[in-house]
Amino acid sequence: MTAKASFPGFDGLISPSRRQGVDIRPSLLWIITDLYVQSSRHNEEEERQYTELALRLIDQVDDATRSAVRTRLEFYPTAPGPVMQKLGELLGDDTSSPLTAEEVPAPAGNSEGDVSTSGETPATMAMQPRDAAEISDIFFRAKGCERTLILQKLAQTPLRGANPIPSLRARHAIEALEKAAYGSDVETFTRELGESLILPARIAAQIVDDPGGEALAVAVRALNMPGYVFQRILLFFRKEIGKSVSVVYRLARLYDAMSERSALIMLAAWRDSILTTQRGTRHQPSLYDSERHRPRATIAPSRSAPSAAPVPLPRTGTRGVDG
Repeated sequence: MTAKASFPGFDGLISPSRRQGVDIRPSLLWIITDLYVQSSRHNEEEERQYTELALRLIDQVDDATRSAVRTRLEFYPTAPGPVMQKLGELLGDDTSSPLTAEEVPAPAGNSEGDVSTSGETPATMAMQPRDAAEISDIFFRAKGCERTLILQKLAQTPLRGANPIPSLRARHAIEALEKAAYGSDVETFTRELGESLILPARIAAQIVDDPGGEALAVAVRALNMPGYVFQRILLFFRKEIGKSVSVVYRLARLYDAMSERSALIMLAAWRDSILTTQRGTRHQPSLYDSERHRPRATIAPSRSAPSAAPVPLPRTGTRGVDG
């Protein structure tokens, strides 16, 4: 795991767990733990970040989640001591019969029967703009394997995704995207992607320019693009990716394994993330700037004009007429 994929970004996701009676903290603890054990080595900053956030979440989850997390960390040779100690204290330090992999409970944190047969949790909670922005930021800062894990875990949270793209619009968009990809027309491709997914231009450009290719896979998965079309786009449009057979194969496997729900949750996060930057400026002109600049700048000159208008005519002209 790299230092860029830092754990504090998950702090903002704790706040939704206190809204609408839905608790996603067990899922968050699973996500950061799985991200942590993906790498065999961590620097001091990564160690500190995981330890601080895990200790906060451990106090707020159920015993089943704690047992599952402890079992996950017991197979990790350099598990943080404070985290293992805290888990032992809360669980009564009963390590005589640790859970096996088959006994590890589902990380969704819901009661039995709430999880669908596909392993996905029913959507019950809409994202707030701040949470959406943090999910988007975490995804773009993560690397390939971490992004794959994030997408897998998103489907196990109760977050509500975007509505599926209508099939007719999706079909037209796929045709337009494929045509633009064959012509290496980045501008048209980016515009079509943004319009079809109702994304801000900045986010659409970030998806297209993303060097790893996972963001593009998520975007076109939301359109239900056939996998073979996605692979052709990688070969023709993203030539720097197409040069590597292993990278194309990895992205193709990611695409085939990705659920539509994961893609739609990420799509919702991308859409809503822009509101955090727009909300502060959207209402400001009507409250302040328009009152200060727009009305007074146009009305003031028209009121001052009459005061300068009266100019006395030369009296010599009057005498000339009388004479």
